[in-house]
Amino acid sequence: MSARFPQLFFLWLALATAALGAGAPRTLVFFGDSLTAGYGLDDPASEAYPALIQQKLDAAHLSWRVVNAGLSGETTAGGLRRVEWTLRSPADVFVLALGANDGLRGIEPAISRANLQGIIGRVRARCPAAVIVLAGMQMPPTMGESYAREFAAVYSDVARENHLVLIPFLLAGVGGQAELNQPDGIHPTAQGHAIVAENVWAVLQPLLR
Repeated sequence: MSARFPQLFFLWLALATAALGAGAPRTLVFFGDSLTAGYGLDDPASEAYPALIQQKLDAAHLSWRVVNAGLSGETTAGGLRRVEWTLRSPADVFVLALGANDGLRGIEPAISRANLQGIIGRVRARCPAAVIVLAGMQMPPTMGESYAREFAAVYSDVARENHLVLIPFLLAGVGGQAELNQPDGIHPTAQGHAIVAENVWAVLQPLLR
């Protein structure tokens, strides 16, 4: 009996370690601009869509920790410069939600595309096992129909070429709806963020379970 004790002890230790590892929360990073940061909300920490995703995860008893890495005014070029700093702590799922500011500034879609590709490359280099989700963006026709069409195509093309999970349009049901946006017509209200969270959750939920 005493001869078996070391074996039993190490078996118990292995099982306990595995149980602890299984319960450790995984990390979901939202890497975006003011739409992700929750610009203009009374309490972005509870009202911005990443916070609402955390609430959904908690309600579903899923062990995930949401990191809101949104930065107001950020472009794809800025994101490319700061992504490695953001990934000092590894991500299990990385939601890339940049490009709206590129479009509003009229930046050539080819440049935005190259920057998005650069960010994806750096995420894969730092976190090879991470699932990357790309949030699609669209521009209003006032930016020019040709530009809007070319800009929107960047996201579907990049997602297809890199085998990414795609959120077709982050602001679906919110963009262009005055009652769901702040007076600037760009940033969602708290009610708008709730709809954005549903758009995101519909795509993320199968991945996070």
